[in-house]
Amino acid sequence: MATSTATTHWADERWFVRLLEIFPGAVTWLTLTLPIVLSLIEPVWVAYFIIAFDLYWMIKSFRLSINLIRGYRRLHLAQKLNWSARLDWLKDPDKFIVQNEEAIRSLVKKYPHARRRWWWRDTPARKHFRLLRDDQEQLATLMAHRTTLMDPDTVYHAVVVATYNESMDTLDPSIRSLTEVDFPLERLMVVIAYEERGGAEIEANVKELIRRYGDKFGLAMAVKHPYGLEGEIIGKGGNITYAGRRLTAEVEKRGIDPEHVVVTTFDSDHRASQNYFAYLSYLYASDPNRIHKSFQPIPMFYNNIWDVPAPMRVIATGNSFWLLMETMRPHRLRNFAAHAQSLAALIATDYWSVTTIVEDGHQFWRTYFTYDGDHEVVPVFTPVYQDAVLDSTLLKTFKVQFLQLRRWAWGVSDFSYVVRNAIKNKKIPWSNKLVQIGRLFEGHFSWATAPLILTFVAWLPLFLNRQFSYQSLAHNLPIITSRILTLASVTIAITIFISVISLPPKPERYRGWRFLVMIGQWSLLPITSMCFSAFAAINAQTRLMFGRYLEFYVTPKATKKK
Repeated sequence: MATSTATTHWADERWFVRLLEIFPGAVTWLTLTLPIVLSLIEPVWVAYFIIAFDLYWMIKSFRLSINLIRGYRRLHLAQKLNWSARLDWLKDPDKFIVQNEEAIRSLVKKYPHARRRWWWRDTPARKHFRLLRDDQEQLATLMAHRTTLMDPDTVYHAVVVATYNESMDTLDPSIRSLTEVDFPLERLMVVIAYEERGGAEIEANVKELIRRYGDKFGLAMAVKHPYGLEGEIIGKGGNITYAGRRLTAEVEKRGIDPEHVVVTTFDSDHRASQNYFAYLSYLYASDPNRIHKSFQPIPMFYNNIWDVPAPMRVIATGNSFWLLMETMRPHRLRNFAAHAQSLAALIATDYWSVTTIVEDGHQFWRTYFTYDGDHEVVPVFTPVYQDAVLDSTLLKTFKVQFLQLRRWAWGVSDFSYVVRNAIKNKKIPWSNKLVQIGRLFEGHFSWATAPLILTFVAWLPLFLNRQFSYQSLAHNLPIITSRILTLASVTIAITIFISVISLPPKPERYRGWRFLVMIGQWSLLPITSMCFSAFAAINAQTRLMFGRYLEFYVTPKATKKK
């Protein structure tokens, strides 16, 4: 009788897994309770800690605001470019670099001052020269690795749209938007992945969508994910993985190389911008290391932004802007919601995880370890429009928003996975692994603690320590921190301005004064940061500490009609 010789690595032992699951929540709770204890015994320490912490967040807020401006500018400029035309660059960069040089010479001859940088004004000739110069730099980059360029005419796109029980009011605009993109639809494959547990209505809706729009695409199919497959938990990962395997079979049947297929995952409410697939094709076909890359468009929760309550608008806009800021720090960028990857990479990672409810961010780590650290996320500066949270009543909307943010915060469960795989993978340098672990931990730690520390801790020494209350530092501490935070709050003006200019057109059912509401809503930022964001993160980390594992929760999609 054969016996198994396989042994479990010590890093996968249950005691070590639980230790890693407890660690983030324990550090968070220690951080939140320690100022209370120290306010009683060493209030001066707390005072100086708060001043240093507030100064750190003031500097960070200025840096993030600068990144928001830079990110929005990149987004705005990318939307003006004709990415379909740029795909021709990849076919013959020599031809276009000569044409571009001639255009620059012609412009400078006509406008001799075009190449000069006039800091007090930006003339049309100067703008044109700058664009041509940027194009020349990109063409030079293409020339440098021209042997690795992929013919863009051989790039296919597949979109896996995951749905559970959403209505046609949500699904139809999403699928219809795919027919309106600036990309050859014969090279666009659409897979609607729906759940058996969603019932007969969702199956009927999906089949109707395939009937309406299926003949417009190179491939359109509906894939029903069976309920209760062995080794899976209830979640999006199992659904899109099942659909991904069906897609692979169809691609192989058609004789298409998986390296030439880029797969984007969408939720039922996601709507791609018109230039998304052309832009993504350019980035993918021009990248020498394309298999080892993920591609992240900008999620904009703007589909129904005019309809949702003010707190939800603040959260939705803040979430959109956070990822926009992160694109300016691509080393920190991770998969979120809609994201793209080559089918070849998905096959190598066995598609998405079927054992976690946060399959998007987790996919980064699975790919990172599959390719021994040779993996990064490339920003795609174009929107994928999504729904902000909206339910039938205000209280239900608040509840759904909290549950959605808690599910996102469950990404803290990746900490255990990353540490264990960092220990087991000997090919990645520890200098790289420690940086990745630190960024993951710091992100979730700040998420849970920063709003509460900034809001409450400055007052603790004054109210909890009677002796300290007689010192001048005790009374000056709230004043000092208030002035620091007031200075930092100047950056909110930048956020408000960009939020207003980036809004979609106002529906006719709303009057002009609603713009004032859109500005005034930002006074709710401290409340939403604590009641929804920080408390959701604390809840997720506490549940993980005690082994109360979160179950997948599908955010309801409600549509407000005229």
